[in-house]
Amino acid sequence: MTKALERQTAKIPSTYFLAAAGGAIAISLGLAVMNKQKGWANFVGNWVPTLLLLGIYNKIVKTHGSDKADALRHLH
Repeated sequence: MTKALERQTAKIPSTYFLAAAGGAIAISLGLAVMNKQKGWANFVGNWVPTLLLLGIYNKIVKTHGSDKADALRHLH
């Protein structure tokens, strides 16, 4: 299951995750400036680290694979 999921997510450029995180920052800031939406601003702002970590994971899987067997194949 993991390999199939990683094959599909590897098709997504890592920069999309960075753009999504930037968008979440902008939306969160906009909601915070409106003063009435502090709860939603915090909710959307909490997406940022998750999106960045998904982007890092995506990049690592693309370059090194996800398990020890994949890592050994890349060495040979």
